[in-house]
Amino acid sequence: MRFQGKRALVTGAAGGIGREVVARLRAEGARVVATDRDSSGTDAEAHLDGDLLDPGFCDGLPGAARTALGGLDLLVNNAGVITRGDITTVTDEDYALTMGVNVDAPFRLCRAAIPIMVTGGGGAIVNVASCWGVHPGPNHPLYVMSKAALAALTQCLGRDHAGQGIRVNAVCPNEVNTPMLRTGFAARGFDPDKAVEALNATVPLGHIAEPDEIADVITFLASDAARYMCGALLEVNGGKPVG
Repeated sequence: MRFQGKRALVTGAAGGIGREVVARLRAEGARVVATDRDSSGTDAEAHLDGDLLDPGFCDGLPGAARTALGGLDLLVNNAGVITRGDITTVTDEDYALTMGVNVDAPFRLCRAAIPIMVTGGGGAIVNVASCWGVHPGPNHPLYVMSKAALAALTQCLGRDHAGQGIRVNAVCPNEVNTPMLRTGFAARGFDPDKAVEALNATVPLGHIAEPDEIADVITFLASDAARYMCGALLEVNGGKPVG
C-alpha cells in the first residue's frame, strides 16, 4: 500500500496509460481525481472533466482536486497528443493543439499544484514526456519540441522545488500500445494490428510497451521508493533507440 492516504490528480485518465495509473494508485491506497474530456469510464473517487486547452480549467483543476479529496499529494500529467508531419505540412491549429495539451496544460497544472503541495508538506509530480523529447526523431517537429519542453520543465522544477519536499520527475516512453497509437495508425490507412506487430519487431525486448509497463514506472516515481529522485528523465523504451 505505497499510496495509503495519498490524494492524486491524474490527467488523461480515460486513455490506456492513464486508466492503468488510476487503477494502480487506488489499488495501493490512494484516492484519485480523474480528469479527461470524459473519464466516466475510469473508476475514481471523483471526476473533474474538461478541456486542457482551456487555461482557466487548468489553473483551477488542482484546487478543485484538493477540494474534492481534502488535499493534493500527487499529480500525474499524463494527457498528451501526437502530431506528425514535417514543419512545412503542420498547421497553426496543429501547433496550438500540441503545445496547448503537451506544454501549456502541464505548466499551468504544476504552477497551481505546487503551492498546494507545499502547504500540505510536500508531494510528487510525474510528467509523461517522451524519448522523442530527449532524442529528437524525424518528421515530428511539433511533438518533439513539445515533449522536449516538458522534459526541460521537469528538470527545472525538480531542482527548484526539491527543497520544499516536492519531487518532480518524468517518464519518457517510446511507442506504447494504446488506443491513441492504434487510432493514429487507422487514420493513416494502416491496419493497427499489423502496424503494432511491425513495431514489435523493431524493439530489442520484442514488443512495444503495454500501458501497464509505463504505469509501473509512473507509480514508482510517484512513490517513496523514488524519494531521492528529482528532475529525472526516465527512458522506458525496451532498448529501442529513437529513429
